[in-house]
Amino acid sequence: MQRARQMWACVERYHQLCYWAPEVRETGSAVGLRGFWMSYFATRAAPLGPVPASVVEALFFYYAPARVRRAIPDAWMYSSPAAVLAARYEGMDAALRRELGELVDGEKVRRCVDVVRAACDAADPVGRVLFAGWASLEWPEDPHLALWHGCTLLREYRSGCHLIALAAAGLGGCESVVSQVAVDEAPQAWIEEEAGWTESEAAEAYESLQARGWVGADGWATQAGRAGRAEVEAMTDRLDGAHWAAIGDAAADALLADMAPINALLPKDDQIDWRELYPANDG
Repeated sequence: MQRARQMWACVERYHQLCYWAPEVRETGSAVGLRGFWMSYFATRAAPLGPVPASVVEALFFYYAPARVRRAIPDAWMYSSPAAVLAARYEGMDAALRRELGELVDGEKVRRCVDVVRAACDAADPVGRVLFAGWASLEWPEDPHLALWHGCTLLREYRSGCHLIALAAAGLGGCESVVSQVAVDEAPQAWIEEEAGWTESEAAEAYESLQARGWVGADGWATQAGRAGRAEVEAMTDRLDGAHWAAIGDAAADALLADMAPINALLPKDDQIDWRELYPANDG
């Protein structure tokens, strides 16, 4: 399923600007959101309405519940889902115009929108709740924003596929992060600094994975752990592949070619490029 992973990297690079652009933080603050994490959880979940923390925890179970509860439901006291969404699109409009310059109105962006929209139309929403929520929204008229909207749909589609694969593997939230670090596919900083798990919660996850035979006494993955994580990624790719197969190789390759010069202008992604952005893991 190399195609699914290849296309994820393509759409992820365009989507992820929303987390780092100062324009998005400024528009979010203007409608009442307070701090990075409130903005993060509220803006991703906003298409679902003013959902409680328990719903956000279920959809974002990679993150510690305590981190979610510091942001949700307070976000809906300070703002509303409609205002949050409007702010996100306003901020992304400004951010993309700044980052892309002349390319923002170029023919490549318009061609990309057509391919991305076809992929979204071919995607099965069953079990991919965030995708379904974003898919319920109207597509923006401006091509650069429509492209961001479509990339967001496809990115959230894969996140739903990954959630299904992790659940099928019997991994809890903290175990999911810890096991990813144990196979050296994520930085150790993600466990506490990014995902918000405490040192004791991480220790419990390591103990659980060790009892399962996935992690050794040194904290690194065993052969069974590497095989288990490989199957999680393979299942994610399988679940995330049908819509790319539906649009065909020619359309997918055309999207990759057109997106390459666009994505080259955008910041590094902390998932795809984590080895460039974080210190190497100990060991």
